[in-house]
Amino acid sequence: MRNRSGISGVASSPVLVGAVTVLVVIVAVFLAYNANNGLPFVSTYNLKARVPNADALVKGNEVRIGGVRVGTVRGVVPVQTGDGEVAAELTLKLDKNVEPLPVDSTITVRPKSALGLKFLQITPGDSSKGFKAGEMIPVSSATPEPVDIDQFFDMFDEPTRKAIQQNLSGFGNTLAGRGPQINEALGAIRRAVESGQPALRKLAEPSTDFGGFWEALAALNATLAPVAETQANLFVALDSTFLAFARVSRPFIQETIEKSPPTLDEVNADLPAVRPFLRDSARFFTALRPGVKALAKTSPVIAESLHAGIPVLNASPVLNNQLQPTAEALLAFQEAPGVFNGLDLLIDTNRQLKPSLAYLTPSQTVCNYWALTFKYLANANSQGNGLGNWLQFISFAPPEGPNSESGFASAPANDPDPKRSKNHLHYNPYPKTAAPGQGNVCEAGNEKYVIGKTVIGNAPELWATTTRGQVEE
Repeated sequence: MRNRSGISGVASSPVLVGAVTVLVVIVAVFLAYNANNGLPFVSTYNLKARVPNADALVKGNEVRIGGVRVGTVRGVVPVQTGDGEVAAELTLKLDKNVEPLPVDSTITVRPKSALGLKFLQITPGDSSKGFKAGEMIPVSSATPEPVDIDQFFDMFDEPTRKAIQQNLSGFGNTLAGRGPQINEALGAIRRAVESGQPALRKLAEPSTDFGGFWEALAALNATLAPVAETQANLFVALDSTFLAFARVSRPFIQETIEKSPPTLDEVNADLPAVRPFLRDSARFFTALRPGVKALAKTSPVIAESLHAGIPVLNASPVLNNQLQPTAEALLAFQEAPGVFNGLDLLIDTNRQLKPSLAYLTPSQTVCNYWALTFKYLANANSQGNGLGNWLQFISFAPPEGPNSESGFASAPANDPDPKRSKNHLHYNPYPKTAAPGQGNVCEAGNEKYVIGKTVIGNAPELWATTTRGQVEE
């Protein structure tokens, strides 16, 4: 009875009931006001984060992971980074179960609705290391950069809208009344897709590397981008070129195209027969290459010779007229009796003289001895008076000593006294004159004898291997 009376006493007190009601309302309003900031006396995981642009993110906006609310944004303030750029620094209040957030996580400001409400999206990484409470998520983690819907609609500016209207009008006029044809085209596309499945399946295989083809194509386009203007000029020039071709397309180019297949057939038939000639020509030009190189050095001389030969060629008709009687005389001489017998005797004579000429000819052709002999004989008899020419000569007195050449001797000059070392005989009866087996050596006149030593025969040393009028190789 007492309890009943006590309860009824509280309920019967209007002041007390009103006070309890006001207290409950105040608590409810307080909790509702702070609902976005989390319930009081609940432990949280606080972090800071920087983004390049807060993008209308405000205090109280949600923080989500995988679409689930895990916290709120407690504050947004602008800051200046070390490189002079401006960023937004966010204060985040996250649930304790999020701790620790991996350090390779990314953050993105995303729209919550079309009315402009935003939230912060966190994509956790897979790093084993996490952010400690109070640490800063760097601005490099704010990727990718979001695109707002207003930015998306900004691309539909007035020129774009007009172009879209024109496209719709053009496509509408194109498709109007062509339903059957479109249906046939769709059916043909279906058949083409079914027929192309083997090719598409082959392209989809890893061994085809179809993705690598597009990567290479992208690299090619990146390479061609800097020269795009040059390529555009090329196509302009090609347009002029094809216009010129258009003027001669009929009948000239048309006839060329018509006659090309028979021509190619003839070429294919003739090439096996021509191939040996081409092979021999290649060997010929390869062998001719050294001569061409030498001809490049002597081309000035050849050019002068050609200029000098022009007057000679102009006078050649006169010479040709004179050669005809000479040829007739030679023909008559050939037909005369005894000519062939004389030629046979001459051949026999040359055959008998050939061994001697083999030794005598190099003395002139290599060593120039015969020309020097007659030259100096002519010089020795070149001076004289009105009565005639006289022979020039100089006498040399031999050195004195034992067995001197100036008198009788019992042995070749070989003075043992070093003071008279010049009294020695130097005599070479058969010097080398470039005869066969002598190595093109012109010894006569080039001997280098040793002082103080008697030498009979070939000299132990030569001054040179050429004579006057010869060029030493």
